[in-house]
Amino acid sequence: MVEKQTTQGRLAQFMLKEPSMYNVIMHNDDITTMDFVVMILQKVFRKTEEDAVALMQKVHFEGMGVAGTYYKDIADSKAKYAMRMARERQFPFLLTVEEA
Repeated sequence: MVEKQTTQGRLAQFMLKEPSMYNVIMHNDDITTMDFVVMILQKVFRKTEEDAVALMQKVHFEGMGVAGTYYKDIADSKAKYAMRMARERQFPFLLTVEEA
């Protein structure tokens, strides 16, 4: 709890809340190459090669997986950046962002 002096000289109490976290969800498709997905996971989501391959396989076999969990602005930026890279290569790669 934070106290702050108001313009009338009274103390007001404010409850500060941590910002919500958001998952970047990677969805499987039959066109985007596995190599591209691994590269995105390494470059955009900072995964090791081993972790990127494991997550790529999880998405391939289960249909979706969490690429990372971030604050809303960061999650949106990473998803848009990765999908822009995919569109440049004409892949239908899909990432969605949802509250964790």
